[in-house]
Amino acid sequence: MESPDVKHISESFIQPQNASQESKKPFYLTASDLAMLSVHYIQKGLLFRKPPEANNPNFLDTLLAKLKHSLSLALVHFYPLAGRLVTKKEQDPHLYLVYVDCSNSPGAKFIHASLDMSISDILSPTDVPLVVQSLFDHDRAVNHDGHTTSLLTVQVTELVDGVFIGLSINHCLCDGTSYWHFFNTWSEIFRAEENNIPLSEISRSPVMERWFPDGHGPIISLPYTSSDEFVDRFESPELRERMFHFSLESIAKLKSKANSECETSKISSFQALSALLWRSITRARGFPPNQETSCRLAANNRARIVPPLSPNYFGNSIHPVKSQAVKAGELLEHGLGWAAWKLHETVVNHNDKWILGSIDAWLKSPVVYQLGRTFDPHSIMMGSGPRFDMYGNEFGMGKAVALRSGYANKFSGKVSSYPGREAGSIDLEVCLPPAAMTALESDEEFMEAASVPSYD
Repeated sequence: MESPDVKHISESFIQPQNASQESKKPFYLTASDLAMLSVHYIQKGLLFRKPPEANNPNFLDTLLAKLKHSLSLALVHFYPLAGRLVTKKEQDPHLYLVYVDCSNSPGAKFIHASLDMSISDILSPTDVPLVVQSLFDHDRAVNHDGHTTSLLTVQVTELVDGVFIGLSINHCLCDGTSYWHFFNTWSEIFRAEENNIPLSEISRSPVMERWFPDGHGPIISLPYTSSDEFVDRFESPELRERMFHFSLESIAKLKSKANSECETSKISSFQALSALLWRSITRARGFPPNQETSCRLAANNRARIVPPLSPNYFGNSIHPVKSQAVKAGELLEHGLGWAAWKLHETVVNHNDKWILGSIDAWLKSPVVYQLGRTFDPHSIMMGSGPRFDMYGNEFGMGKAVALRSGYANKFSGKVSSYPGREAGSIDLEVCLPPAAMTALESDEEFMEAASVPSYD
């Protein structure tokens, strides 16, 4: 039986409630921002149960009005999200400049949609149903499309017994840290308005001042004459996408085991969990022993740069740090601790010197990331992060039942990590081809640590 389709009921555009002088100036993109021009938007969203007051026929209209109003207030602080990308070209001397025009734009997009399905229809299947991709705008859009489409879209989809709030944000403007900073601020403003509390200032103001290495910026000219030279429309192969849950106790066991095997106490919980995924997925893929494989971790650079950036810096300040490549046979012959220590060393070596060297090399020879070329099918990529405050966003409906993501930036071996609903637990969203996923589901080492998420 085919699942119902998401129906769009209305679309509108939301402007910041007032425009600051800063928002009238060009918002320049850094090296880390520009490198994202050909990857997908960030698409994450929260699924809520309808509260008791949903029986009121005006419930949804009232909710939508409050969401729009609080969004317009949040955009005052995060004004680039209401803008559009612009490219300025010149021939002599060569200039290919992409920046954000924050004032000549209709604003952020707001979509009201409906889906004739229940929360159980979304959460009970073993695999994440394909219809979840339709709970977000910008399906398959790359960030360069922000020249002609919104840089932020909020899609509010009413289900039979729930509400899904999905945000898609242009990845040239922000990484996961800034994405959830915006989501949290919007929620904070919504809560204050709901409780009739005048909010004179938000708890964490974004730092909009752009960061460039000494001697560079704010204008970075790309070595292109046309977007055709760097925009690539990546289509993922057939994938199964499944959520796995790791309890606080299960993660503690993995950490203890990894540290014990290496006779150390330096391996973190996340490094131990990532090592488990690296080993288990490598085994599930059935590689020959001499096949090289590596693990990438999305590392936040803000605290690693000297002097450090503010944790509230708005933009991209991440790098997918890559472990030393090892042979599949070697990875599986050794224990969990051996793999975890490789990841620990990778993270320790990701310091100011390495980051500045990497950015300097990019500035000498700028290149736009392309998903089809950046990530190889023999490795895994650990994205997102369990430290982000995802479940603190309630919008008057209580704690969300679950978090889901869209089509964006998924490929074989992509693993996204989210905080679980109970403190200290982690949910992993794993993307693999069907045969590899089936093998993972029967992998003893993996399934001993993982469980099926509970949404009670």
